[in-house]
Amino acid sequence: MNDTRLRLAFGGLHPDRMRSLVAANGLHATLAGLLSGRLETTARVREAIAVPARERLGQLAAAGIQVLFRDDDGYPRHLATMPDAPDVLFVRGRLPRDRGVAVIGSRRSTSYGRRIAETYGESIAAAGWALVSGLARGIDGAAHRGTVAAGGIGVAVLGSGIDVMYPREHDDLARELIAGGGAVISESPPGTPPEGWRFPPRNRVISGLAGVVVVVEATVKGGALITAEAALRHGRQIFAVPGDVGRVTSEGCNLLIRDGAYPVLDATDLIESLELALGPAPLSVEPAEVPFLDEADRFVADLIAAGVEGDDLIAEMGDSPGMALARLGSLELRGVIAQSSPGRYFVARTGR
Repeated sequence: MNDTRLRLAFGGLHPDRMRSLVAANGLHATLAGLLSGRLETTARVREAIAVPARERLGQLAAAGIQVLFRDDDGYPRHLATMPDAPDVLFVRGRLPRDRGVAVIGSRRSTSYGRRIAETYGESIAAAGWALVSGLARGIDGAAHRGTVAAGGIGVAVLGSGIDVMYPREHDDLARELIAGGGAVISESPPGTPPEGWRFPPRNRVISGLAGVVVVVEATVKGGALITAEAALRHGRQIFAVPGDVGRVTSEGCNLLIRDGAYPVLDATDLIESLELALGPAPLSVEPAEVPFLDEADRFVADLIAAGVEGDDLIAEMGDSPGMALARLGSLELRGVIAQSSPGRYFVARTGR
């Protein structure tokens, strides 16, 4: 049966059409009907599904691509229970077994939004959750860069074949996610171009892999809101970053909040909210291990959580450069903050 499922997956049909065909005809009759022309499809699809499964498995193995069927042990259970879950996933890397946190947003993002997304990515990684996104330009890519910078686990869900990186400039970022213990996945077969109609179905996989979906910036008609709609269908909680009224990239988030999404602000607020939704962070510490923070320490941690960095951080701290660096060093030694790159900090844990 898996041979038939794999051959059908290589047809690359729209997931809704494939489900309806299989529901009406069964797996084997669907394959036979598409091959014979009884079920209408294109010549390209007929050629693709005519290739024997054994030959496909050899091609995939040579390319370092793993196949996960919906009933395999390695297929995430929280995704498998969705009624519209992909029957077959193509995977490079390793998929986390636990639910992650999706951080999504507009491709046409602002520098402010990208800074927030990257900071969120760093904080989610430091807390121990896997970050799920679409590896698109803008918010998605920024969130995954934060994940990589903090040494966390990231999962990128593509709207193209797993060997067709889109956008091309994120090829290195995808490799870094895999090298860091995460994964790049797609339900589209290798070689599939990034056709526009494939991205809305892709978004349901993003929400299906997550326990919470965080929308940083979104236009009213963007893909981020399609993901949010999928999250609502799947019973996932939605967080959104409020923005300026009238700004195009804030309209979607503000509407989500109006309609019941939970507003989140800085990274500390995000982690606290995620713990309420998902339970204690995987890398959370015992209360006795949490360092004491005085008012000045908290002020510095809040600046870092808000994305202030470099010379701006030193200036905002209000101390002499030497005193500021000494306080940053103290906070780093106590595990309150950590460096994602030289001189660039993120909040690792909050104190009492």
